[in-house]
Amino acid sequence: MEWFTDLFTMQFLTALLSIVVIDLVLAGDNAIVIALAARNLPANLQKKAIIWGTVGAVVVRSAMTIGVVWLLKIPGLLLVGGLALVWIAYKLLSDEGEGEGHGSGASTLWGAMKTIIIADAVMGVDNVLAVAGAAHGSFLLVVLGLLISIPIVVWGSSLVLKLMGRFPVIIYIGAGVLAFTAVNMIVHEPLVKAFFEANPVVNWALYVLIIGGVLGGGYLVQKRRVQQPAGSH
Repeated sequence: MEWFTDLFTMQFLTALLSIVVIDLVLAGDNAIVIALAARNLPANLQKKAIIWGTVGAVVVRSAMTIGVVWLLKIPGLLLVGGLALVWIAYKLLSDEGEGEGHGSGASTLWGAMKTIIIADAVMGVDNVLAVAGAAHGSFLLVVLGLLISIPIVVWGSSLVLKLMGRFPVIIYIGAGVLAFTAVNMIVHEPLVKAFFEANPVVNWALYVLIIGGVLGGGYLVQKRRVQQPAGSH
């Protein structure tokens, strides 16, 4: 019963509060990914994509948290993850409207869930490291943190999805946030961190280049898609 009495110590409660704050801060990215991936689904499938995508992402993140010590030893992890997230952000933006009238609902649902889980696994590296640090090796704290993050992400995704339907510009803002997160991962990769710290101009230029590239590239693809039917008549 020692673990039970530990639940009421100030150290445990302080660590749990830290993990909740980390989840609140970082859950925004997850909510944006889920909303972007689910936005082209029929209304009856959107809720399923949000719930099951979140569950799948939490399972993946749990496995990553357990293996965090091993993950820390992988050279270039943040760099590769950041580059993968750049591509995911671009695809989520440029695929706008592509799902309309194509494929069955089930396959679209699985496609959305796959995107959600992969993107969350990539972005989850920062979250896992932050939560593992705040938990001080306590598996119970990690589990509680993950359980707390589930309703936050589900509610946040539903809210972002509704806002996207009303204000389409939020789709671009969401993709921009993901691109920013991607660059943040790249510049904090231990293999290249010293270089970017020594060259702040290059550091900021990379942010501008990648965020601008994702938003500009996504906009051009959508514009071409809108103009295509007109040119075919």
